[in-house]
Amino acid sequence: MEFTAVLEKVPEGYIAFVEELPGANTQAATLEEARENLREAIQLVLEANRALAEESIRGRGV
Repeated sequence: MEFTAVLEKVPEGYIAFVEELPGANTQAATLEEARENLREAIQLVLEANRALAEESIRGRGV
C-alpha cells in the first residue's frame, strides 16, 4: 500500500502528514526522524481504525 507523505521544513524542524490518512501526522527535529515518526503514526492510525471497525461489527452477523 502506498501513501502520500508530505514533509515540510519549519523553523523548529519538520512537520509531516499523510494526505490519505487523517490523523497520521507528526513533527520532528530532523527529516529522518520525521519519516520514522510518520511510519509509526501510520501504523498506529491503521491499528486504531481496525479496532474501531471490529468493535462496530461485534455481535452482528457480518
